[in-house]
Amino acid sequence: MTVIVANHTPEAVRGMLKRWFVEPRPNVFVGTLNRRTRDKTLDYIKRNAAGLGMLIISSDNNCQGFKIETYGDTHRRDTEISGLWLVAEEWVEESNVPF
Repeated sequence: MTVIVANHTPEAVRGMLKRWFVEPRPNVFVGTLNRRTRDKTLDYIKRNAAGLGMLIISSDNNCQGFKIETYGDTHRRDTEISGLWLVAEEWVEESNVPF
């Protein structure tokens, strides 16, 4: 399973994504693709919508069963801590920690 949350998807890219995904809400795409098709689709998006921000959640063989990737400006930061994927809404650099 793959979930893509995108910012301001161009019409051409949205049309291409609708071949493989269902769009339950604007700019949220959900589908089940094999790894090769998913990778080719994401490469197409990166080539043809360079300014697009995406949060990509896809199935993976780890303890959570998924991995998180970001591309472009998503206003979120993904990180892996001890094998767990987390998404930070606000990121504080270690040098700015008050304690």
